[in-house]
Amino acid sequence: MKTKIAQLTQEYFKDIQLIRRHIHQNPELSFQEEKTAAYIMQELDKLAIPYRHHIGGNGIVATLESGKSKKIIAIRADFDALPIEEKTNLPYASINKGVMHACGHDMHTASLLGVARLLKTIAKDWEGIVHFVFQPAEELLPGGAQQMIQENLFEDKQPQLIIAQHVDPDILQGEIGVKSGVYMASGDEIYLKIKGQGGHAALPHKINDTVLAAAQVLINLQQISARLAPATIPTVLSFGKISAEGATNLIPNQVKIAGTFRTFDEKWRKKAHQHIKRIAKSTAEAMSCTCDVEVRSGYPVLKNDIYWTNKFKEQAQKILTKESVLDLDYRMTTEDFAYFSHQYPVVYYRLGVANKEDKNNFPLHSSRFSPSEAAIQTAVNTISNFVYNFFTN
Repeated sequence: MKTKIAQLTQEYFKDIQLIRRHIHQNPELSFQEEKTAAYIMQELDKLAIPYRHHIGGNGIVATLESGKSKKIIAIRADFDALPIEEKTNLPYASINKGVMHACGHDMHTASLLGVARLLKTIAKDWEGIVHFVFQPAEELLPGGAQQMIQENLFEDKQPQLIIAQHVDPDILQGEIGVKSGVYMASGDEIYLKIKGQGGHAALPHKINDTVLAAAQVLINLQQISARLAPATIPTVLSFGKISAEGATNLIPNQVKIAGTFRTFDEKWRKKAHQHIKRIAKSTAEAMSCTCDVEVRSGYPVLKNDIYWTNKFKEQAQKILTKESVLDLDYRMTTEDFAYFSHQYPVVYYRLGVANKEDKNNFPLHSSRFSPSEAAIQTAVNTISNFVYNFFTN
């Protein structure tokens, strides 16, 4: 079967490549993916795989059943794009101005449609149920995963395992990366508003210096990661935006600050939120100002199931090579697939898309990001083999 799956993967590649290029050329932003969803359903119709749609917005769940086995597995791909103007100059570059698949979700969706086609072809060789989850709105809070879960996307056919992937330009095409246990950070947005009575900068004794108070708040908040965070839990608190609309001789009435908080432990995450509020408010108050604090909770920590991730790694080494399956470290970026990991056992792995011949590989979210399409074969081959073995072993 290993040989047969490899042959079918190669046979279907050009068709899957065309699917990827169509999706890439017609990107849509989070919560606006109506045409992309319609295209996915069109491809599912060609495969005669039944599906339900408009789950959690534009989400789709296609279900393929074979035999009488009660084993159930799900595979998820996201399909929204980013507000980025594409500069790749590819013949299939985005035709939607200011919108681009700069995070590889087009690769994810094309791969999943390829897996669906392949598993349908060999359906007589396995017994069980496969859900193909096409998820919208990964890039924008509150995210499509949470909404699909809230709408009971699997109904009465709950999976024992969910597989997902993300392209990685830091890994060569033909390789993948895995990490069992806690893998990706939670991510929260922090918004601070320092308020006081502004005025002439030459008369500081008659005003509240909101700018100085804001600077002190930023400095004091660094103790969150430097001193208050448990030494064994990676923690990042960063602020990337400060808005003080004053002038050289004018202290404004308010200063706005925005940043992100990320960590790998849900209990510490909640405690840190309280520390942020306490420190920001008390620091501003000590400087005769006030501070409004808003913490927008984002995606939770992503946890890979230890047993299934090790199983996935072991099988991937047989399909690829031992050297082609890399061990990954913690990753401070976030992913809304994390919501699934708090409800089901999951395996979330990285798919290498760096071009071996091209030294100019651009990072995710770059306007020139252009993953190696050959990686689609690695994804389809690896996932299809794992699903087949999931049912037959």
